[in-house]
Amino acid sequence: MAQHRLSRDQVIWSFGPGLQPVLEVEPGDVVTFETNDCFTGQIRSEDDLVTDIDLERINSATGPVAVRGAEPGDSLIAEILDVRPIEWGVATLIPGFGQLIEQVQAPLTRLFEVHDGMIRMNERVSFPAKPMVGVVGVATGGEELSNGLAGLHGGNLDDHFHGKGARIYFPVRQPGGMFAVGDMHAAMGDGEICFTGVEIAGEVDIRFDVLKGKQATWPVTELADAWLPHATHDTYEGAAQLVSEEAARLLVEEHGFSVEDAFIFLSVACDLGVAQACKPAPGGFGTIARFTIPKIDACPLPFAV
Repeated sequence: MAQHRLSRDQVIWSFGPGLQPVLEVEPGDVVTFETNDCFTGQIRSEDDLVTDIDLERINSATGPVAVRGAEPGDSLIAEILDVRPIEWGVATLIPGFGQLIEQVQAPLTRLFEVHDGMIRMNERVSFPAKPMVGVVGVATGGEELSNGLAGLHGGNLDDHFHGKGARIYFPVRQPGGMFAVGDMHAAMGDGEICFTGVEIAGEVDIRFDVLKGKQATWPVTELADAWLPHATHDTYEGAAQLVSEEAARLLVEEHGFSVEDAFIFLSVACDLGVAQACKPAPGGFGTIARFTIPKIDACPLPFAV
């Protein structure tokens, strides 16, 4: 196993089919990614507003990294070993974005202190930090998507489960996979209703592996006690439909469920959730849905291996 490091200066701003690696590694290697916050350092105080920044410089992703042996039809596995944010981050309210946007002052910036595993919002409110990464993706099968968008390749999944210990299986569509990561958060509530978490810079340690001949349609995440298919769509209803179909397909094709048993099992033993729910969201930002499927003897992993 080799150790590598990538600077936060080595970034991409979109995921497409023609990504060129800045680093090539072997399965089992560990890479430390330095990441920018989602605003690339343009917001550093509560006087800095999102309406005044260069929106072409948001959600940078460090990479891409090619993993030797990862070929189309495989899954590239990115295991998050650690997520280390710096000591301050910001959250913003953006005009036009989010569930309560008509009832609040926007634009607005809040500065957060992060120290000893806690986040201080103001003199009254502190809560535990739960560091995670929002943008995690690989090269696409053909389309070019900005890092702010999610799709079959991953991208801006904003899944708060993507912290220390998560293993994400990405469908490889280009040789090497071409993995990149960014958009760290010190914390983000499930659903991300105001289109932001505690946006922060830091470092992420990731160990890579390859699962040959197996892949899902979207990325699938493995946790200690569950695994989670994802799906993306412009609407809540569409995302829920697609992730239900994806979860059922994996249960049927990988674990031998009948489609009827898969349908019932998803309803009685599993949880449908929405990783990003910040509607309204002008500009094509979609909904990311996921199913949390418990690890039981009948389906202990996303794929039968």
